[in-house]
Amino acid sequence: MKCDLHVHTIHSGMCTVPVLNRVCRECYSDPEEVYETLKRRGMQLVTVTDHDSIDAVERLRRYPDFFLSEEVSCRTSSGTELHVGVYGIGERDHIELQRRSEDFPSLLAYLQQRRLLFSVNHAFSGLTGARTQADFEEFTAVFPAVETRNGQMLAAANRYAEKMARRAGKAEVGGSDAHTLDCLGRTFTEVASATTPAEYLEGLKRGAGVVGGESGDYWKLTRAIAHIGTSMMREHLWTLALSPLLAAVPIITLGNLLRETYFAHAWGYKLNRVPSRVRSQEAFLRCGSSSASS
Repeated sequence: MKCDLHVHTIHSGMCTVPVLNRVCRECYSDPEEVYETLKRRGMQLVTVTDHDSIDAVERLRRYPDFFLSEEVSCRTSSGTELHVGVYGIGERDHIELQRRSEDFPSLLAYLQQRRLLFSVNHAFSGLTGARTQADFEEFTAVFPAVETRNGQMLAAANRYAEKMARRAGKAEVGGSDAHTLDCLGRTFTEVASATTPAEYLEGLKRGAGVVGGESGDYWKLTRAIAHIGTSMMREHLWTLALSPLLAAVPIITLGNLLRETYFAHAWGYKLNRVPSRVRSQEAFLRCGSSSASS
């Protein structure tokens, strides 16, 4: 069974760009349209991972091939921001996840107690800001899964995530991270032996998931941002006054591409080179080697 494990709808909240965060949403996709698009593109199962929200469930709970998930915004033990994919949750889980989102040890304890599958998302992207060495050590020590293919992230960032996951013996998950209908279902995770949502989730936990589909690139991101911008203008007609700014989107995405390329390679190099007199890097490699051999 195939499922796109990173999907957004109109319930993902407002964008994080200053000023625009008052009028522009992260995503304008209707939950029903998301479901129908994913089915057309060959997904046997459907989930939604909105940012800190499960509001889409009201429209989709009636489908037997739907299961609820969420992308939780939280802080790592070192204080950096992180997005965590949590899969196959209930409505009570959502309440507890949000209540604990600023207390990372408590959040982890709850996830482990409930045996929920959770992944570190886009680990080699600067999307959520800075990273520290301690963050990556925490990822390999406590997370059962790593998102190794994100449909909006550069192929290099995905390759480094895959290398980290395999070195540490982690389950691999992938999804489109689609904020527009166009990208949905073009990146996914398959569990060949599964016939139900429950079997699919158990297969992911066993590490039986195989990721497939696209990574991100310059043109994909440019189209997505332009689409979100035009959707904002349809929702708030007065923002048509901002339409000349759409001409700057290719320049903005080029700048983002350069920043993301630097971020991915800088951390990929740090974590994969032979360490020298750096205890935290040695710990990272020891953790990965012991997990991979178990």
